[in-house]
Amino acid sequence: MPSVVKINVLTVPGEMREQLEKRFANRAGMVESSDGFEWFELLRPVEGTDRYLVYTRWRSEEDFQRWQQSQAFQAGHARAAAEAGAQGHGHGQAQGQGHGHGQGPAASGSELWSFEVVQSAAPRES
Repeated sequence: MPSVVKINVLTVPGEMREQLEKRFANRAGMVESSDGFEWFELLRPVEGTDRYLVYTRWRSEEDFQRWQQSQAFQAGHARAAAEAGAQGHGHGQAQGQGHGHGQGPAASGSELWSFEVVQSAAPRES
């Protein structure tokens, strides 16, 4: 069974970039212990776009879905929604499309892309 990749595309205004990166740095451990989790990367745009990519790789779609249903995932997103509401902002994110957590959303929009890994390569051993 091929691994699956989830890419959360976050639209982040320039003034919120540093805040988003700090929130993701503070989320360490939130997903790493989940069964079936294989990889995480937060990709910062270099030029020409305001979109960050949140890359996660999972053993299976079922593992990703289980993580989305987990208490840790639900609690983290409920906390972010409550904090955003306290700031007078709507959470503005579909479930499963997190954007780091803190006071109000750092991202102004998100979209979730899904892929199956068909081919991959790693450096050759010397």
